[in-house]
Amino acid sequence: MSLLVVGLSHRSAPVSVLERASLSADAKVKLLHDTLAAEPAAEATVLATCNRIELYADVDKFHAGVAELSTLLAQHSGVALEELTPYLYVHYEDRAVHHLFSVACGLDSMVVGEGQILGQIKDALALGQELHTAGRLINDLFQQALRVGKRAHSETGIDRAGQSLVTFGLEQLAVREPVADWAAGKRALVIGAGSMSSLAAATLARVGVAEIVVANRTAERAERLAEILVASGTGVAARAVPMSAVADELVLADVVVSCTGATGLVLTGDDVAAAVSGGPAGLSPTPPLPETGAAPRTPWGLRPQTPAPHAPAGLDLADVDVLARLVVAAEGGQRRLADAGAARTIAPAALAEEACPVGDGRSALAGVDAGSLELHGAWADQGEAAAQRQQPRRGNRSQGDGAPVRLALLDLAMPRDIDAAAHRIPGVRLVDIESLAEASADAPMAADVDAVKGIVAEEVAAFGAAQRAAHITPTVVALRAMAAEVVAMEVARLDGRVPDLDERQRAEVTQTVRRVVDKLLHAPTVRVKQLASEPGGAGYAEALRELFDLDPQTVASVSRADAADPKNDDPGRAS
Repeated sequence: MSLLVVGLSHRSAPVSVLERASLSADAKVKLLHDTLAAEPAAEATVLATCNRIELYADVDKFHAGVAELSTLLAQHSGVALEELTPYLYVHYEDRAVHHLFSVACGLDSMVVGEGQILGQIKDALALGQELHTAGRLINDLFQQALRVGKRAHSETGIDRAGQSLVTFGLEQLAVREPVADWAAGKRALVIGAGSMSSLAAATLARVGVAEIVVANRTAERAERLAEILVASGTGVAARAVPMSAVADELVLADVVVSCTGATGLVLTGDDVAAAVSGGPAGLSPTPPLPETGAAPRTPWGLRPQTPAPHAPAGLDLADVDVLARLVVAAEGGQRRLADAGAARTIAPAALAEEACPVGDGRSALAGVDAGSLELHGAWADQGEAAAQRQQPRRGNRSQGDGAPVRLALLDLAMPRDIDAAAHRIPGVRLVDIESLAEASADAPMAADVDAVKGIVAEEVAAFGAAQRAAHITPTVVALRAMAAEVVAMEVARLDGRVPDLDERQRAEVTQTVRRVVDKLLHAPTVRVKQLASEPGGAGYAEALRELFDLDPQTVASVSRADAADPKNDDPGRAS
């Protein structure tokens, strides 16, 4: 095994670099094709998420591999190599395996224990399989990473070690006040209708905001999400508006959550300043809502939608059920959705991704759990990145604790949707991915993290042993093939020397010879596999080839046939 990973993440690079280094779907494809065209790499795939870009490859030369993979990452990300190099990290062989398994368990995530990364690892494997750039090593590695991640979540409480990005972001906006108290009665504007925006809307409804306005480039998706929110049973009023109405809605909003795939800013500092100055006089709080039973009125001059006992026309009851369970899951800290297939009914119409991609931007709720949706941040297509802006020190993103806040902004997009300069506007509190990363670094780690680290170490050892044992398998197969050929030749020779043997006698002799050969080979081949699986056991294959004078071409042909086995393309196959 000569596994090499070269990459950058939120731990090694500032947000401004990650924003500019994002990979589009086309860029991923070209990157993988170019990686295989390079001499050092035999197979490869790329793991690109909100907070990391990592290129995995099986290479025959370490130094040449590092140089080639780094150059290709720079070329396809659009960031010059000399600028990218200080932020790159390199892991090789067992350390590369340990890194991926840690990533799969959520240990390397911005919010420890998040589960969204498992879907992204699955997408990376699927891309390598689709492009035929993933061979045996990449297939085995990523399939086992998925199993390790699932094991960590099922055997430990790692899910509780961190919080969802949405909930964590709202807690940062609320500062020391309980989120439910802070959110009660507020008007919220959600920009985007993808998976993260949908979870943000569900969380806002759960914590008690009075009204949610959904803005999205595709009107149908915004309307669908608004309908689901109204029918969710949370009591929130919701409606959809086009993106062109964002400026007007911003004036009336108390809290804004934005998560789109835009390559430029959705809200500039001037937009936010204009909204604050054009809002209610001074920094007065939002007018109280009518008491229960009173006819609700809104400054929009529109009748707010109210929850109905039945779904609105055209709304699948399964959609309502999905959102209701998302809310319950968010409220109770539940990490899994027993959706019984219901989530799949909502994905194509209501929450199919456009602005907040999950993986490659083509999936939303289908097949993923509530924890995954909560923990997803946008991964935008490659394009002209937002201009680099000043990155203030921790604590500068928001108004002082004693200052009244007219407008609270939560930016969950990557690249960012909201101008970082907005934090300097009086009456504005801004929380974005960068400030969340800083805040989460101070969060206490759960005791379950140690248990997960133990699982990772155990699984790394098991993977290494399996790979070393697999390395000797072609030699063992070639040895047995040679033995079978010897048996066949001797049986044919016997036929020539004793032609009077009947079929029963010949079959008995043939079977006897085969049993003798099998018994002679059984113990040595079993033992050599055991020895080869131990550290430093790579030399046993070579010793076996020398001792039995095996044809190297025969061994190589067995290896090629094994690598071409279609079972390797089955993501559910055990290693």
